[in-house]
Amino acid sequence: MTRIGNSELDVRPLNLGGNVFGWTADEATSHAVLDAFVDGGGDFIDTADVYSAWSDGGAGISETVIGTWLAKSGKRDRVVLATKVAKKADRPGLGAENIRKAVDESLQRLQTDRIDLYWAHQDDPGTPLEETLGAFDELVTAGKVRAIGASNFTGPRLERSLEVSRREGFAAYVAVQNHYNLVEREEYERDARPVAEANGLASLPYWSLASGFLTGKYRPGNLPESARQGAAAKYLDQPRGLAVLEALDAVAAAHDAQVASVALAWLRQQPTVVAPIASARTVEQLPALLASMDLELSADELAALERASR
Repeated sequence: MTRIGNSELDVRPLNLGGNVFGWTADEATSHAVLDAFVDGGGDFIDTADVYSAWSDGGAGISETVIGTWLAKSGKRDRVVLATKVAKKADRPGLGAENIRKAVDESLQRLQTDRIDLYWAHQDDPGTPLEETLGAFDELVTAGKVRAIGASNFTGPRLERSLEVSRREGFAAYVAVQNHYNLVEREEYERDARPVAEANGLASLPYWSLASGFLTGKYRPGNLPESARQGAAAKYLDQPRGLAVLEALDAVAAAHDAQVASVALAWLRQQPTVVAPIASARTVEQLPALLASMDLELSADELAALERASR
């Protein structure tokens, strides 16, 4: 178990992404994935009120599917549940009134009485930080939310937010959720990570497997059809992408592990990272994700992946 920043939330080191629920995984399949994830030792689920606005189910469908699973399975107390506010078309931004309405709507869709980790899904420069953080503080005080986090914030805005919370006595962000993986490193490591390290924040990176590229299933001359094919295939045109695949293959062979397990294990062992986010649209995709929680890479293996990813 790993603590999320200075919160009271302890989790296993893998965060199951809920963006596929109701999109590329129907309700029955989503429920099967959730059951297998928890029964396999996972306990941390990530979603957002906007997931998946691009699907036939529309915004809110992921929360709805998770909510029906929680009601049916009775496993609410076995999971740490995270969702987000700011990007849903009819609940945009981080104004106080919007946050108050959005959290109640998320609680209703999720069929629960509290959200363990509530994310600001993106920064809202048009709203004073005092207003946003004051509203989040109200939710924590009321027990609707246990802790808050900042997603897609720059380092300076994250630092400023923490300063406001300290000055006003508001609940403070305990975690950061930004884009970070073996082929996308520079921005997070240069910008937000120093702030997270200095303030004891946990990192829960999204796109941990680079839209599936770091599963190893996309290779030169082999591009399986999927909703994420285009996003993943672009890395095949980059020398770094091919170098990373080669390094991952070598480490995976040494551990008799899958490439996805190694990619997630590397990310988990980086400074500030507590639980990378990865999605599974089928039960069959879960074992490689779950295996990453217990896979320890040596210093030499970490260094080899480091070199390949530069």
